[in-house]
Amino acid sequence: MPKLHSKRYNSAAKVADLVKEYPLKEAVDVLAKFPKAKFDETVELSFRLGVDATSGDQNVRGTTPLPHGSGKKVRVLVFTDDPQKAIAAGADHAGLQDMMQKINEGWLDFDVAIATTEAMKTVRTIARVLGPKGLMPNPKSGTVTDDIVAGIKAVKAGRVEYKMDKTANIGVGIGKRSFTGEQILENAQSVIDAIGKAKPSGFKGNYIRSIFISSSMSPGVKIASTEYSKY
Repeated sequence: MPKLHSKRYNSAAKVADLVKEYPLKEAVDVLAKFPKAKFDETVELSFRLGVDATSGDQNVRGTTPLPHGSGKKVRVLVFTDDPQKAIAAGADHAGLQDMMQKINEGWLDFDVAIATTEAMKTVRTIARVLGPKGLMPNPKSGTVTDDIVAGIKAVKAGRVEYKMDKTANIGVGIGKRSFTGEQILENAQSVIDAIGKAKPSGFKGNYIRSIFISSSMSPGVKIASTEYSKY
């Protein structure tokens, strides 16, 4: 029995070969030809890695700035004993015990949490709440820092976090459909380079197995391995 596809997939298949691999620039151009949704879709890169996701020394995680930002308004919470300074620097919410109490009561109206190293000693007590939501501050993602001003500016400017899941996959938002092709291309290249350079030092083998670029409502376009084979 032939495989059934959605109307959006079939519409996309009319303008491009969805089985073919494309150089990055061509893949971005193909994505731009797909029918658009009624909202400004997020553009995402999906990576399939060859590392062992169960091995702690092969975990792939980090952050990278996007040259043109993510197109998303990021709500930032800062855990600090000096909330006035954080708010003045652009944080949407700031505090310590008061913020922790709200979180314990179910409040999670923020996208990124940043903590000073001192505040982190207290914030660890709500790791059971923030951890499963992916909101726990972490030094590896640059969200545990004593330079709160720089931390807030980096997040607001479009720094994105990438983190491998339990099946060795990574998904990273790199912009919006309303971005120009050049903006998407440069953001995509930045993320590919960052994840490529994050290859675990002891890993031997095929590190990046595949990369697809897609938007919220579109099928994925496979990027040619020549774009990342050096990693």
